[in-house]
Amino acid sequence: MTETLSQLSTVFIYVAMGFYAAAFIAFALDLARRGARATAEEAAVVPSAVARRAEVAQPVGATAARMSASGGGAEAPPATPPSSALGRLSSRISTRLEDDVMNGAASSASIKWAFGLTIVGWGFHLIATVLRGIAADRVPWANMWEFSMTGTLVIVGVFLVANLKWDIKYLGTFIIGLVLVLQGIALLRYFVPVVPLQPALQSYWLVIHIIVAVLGTAFFALGFALSGLQLLQYRRERQVAESRPQQFKFLATLPSAVALENLAYRINIVGFIAWTFTLIAGAIWAEKAWGRYWGWDTKEVWTFIIWVIYAGYIHARATRGWRGSRSAWLAIIGFAAVLFNFGVVNVFFHGLHAYSGLGS
Repeated sequence: MTETLSQLSTVFIYVAMGFYAAAFIAFALDLARRGARATAEEAAVVPSAVARRAEVAQPVGATAARMSASGGGAEAPPATPPSSALGRLSSRISTRLEDDVMNGAASSASIKWAFGLTIVGWGFHLIATVLRGIAADRVPWANMWEFSMTGTLVIVGVFLVANLKWDIKYLGTFIIGLVLVLQGIALLRYFVPVVPLQPALQSYWLVIHIIVAVLGTAFFALGFALSGLQLLQYRRERQVAESRPQQFKFLATLPSAVALENLAYRINIVGFIAWTFTLIAGAIWAEKAWGRYWGWDTKEVWTFIIWVIYAGYIHARATRGWRGSRSAWLAIIGFAAVLFNFGVVNVFFHGLHAYSGLGS
């Protein structure tokens, strides 16, 4: 029965990844549509080179002819032209963006399909995780395979729930893409059959410590995606200011770099709170399991390093005025440390926390 449930769990994971892959494609199509919309906006505002040459070459005598035709009276003054074409483009897109963010824009068909496919995929992912827990007769996060399964489940779940408060569906390509990569690596490298729980893990602290760590990781993943987009948006805004060509047109339909930074900061604070509790709960569990709160084990050290990076990020932005690209890079470095802690420390560094289940 255990083996059957474990196999069913794996099948459902493959099904979930199929839906995630379809959602990823739909999210990518939405970004392409956004890029096309931004290009159309630009084409509607910026006059063509032929039109500009025709306007410059217009004979001065045409003005006199118009005055003569009107009976010699003074010609009505022309309407004040807008500022630069680039400024008009930026203003129109920014105005539309504010309406989209504050009031909710009409979603395209691709984004509706993408979000729906993500929800269905998450449902299969949840079933797979529950089946693995039933097969093991415990919580499904006792080794790297199970932690990967649960962690990616929570990342997608947090993304879905966050959309109830903020319209951040534009992150779908990056979040679902990250989940596909992480879960794909887990299927290839981390899968292990169901095994009994090791004595040191037979504690209710396994539930408390790991679930808050997973929640913290999920919020850090959202913050990472927002910070990456912030860097791209910051670069695009500089290109607009300097009248240089832009590489990623879809960025013109996304919030400004400042708005992305502020949202990333708020989300990373939530992740930092969860990670702080992870550190505290881990210390309490270590005292109960090994008789000491801290032992400079590799896993403990890297968990603390991650905490220090995000503490520095929050402190530097709040008190030292580290804004813009510097704060974004700190957040990205922090999430890179999270991935290193999971994918490298667990596999290549052996210590008291060597519970990967690989090659033992």
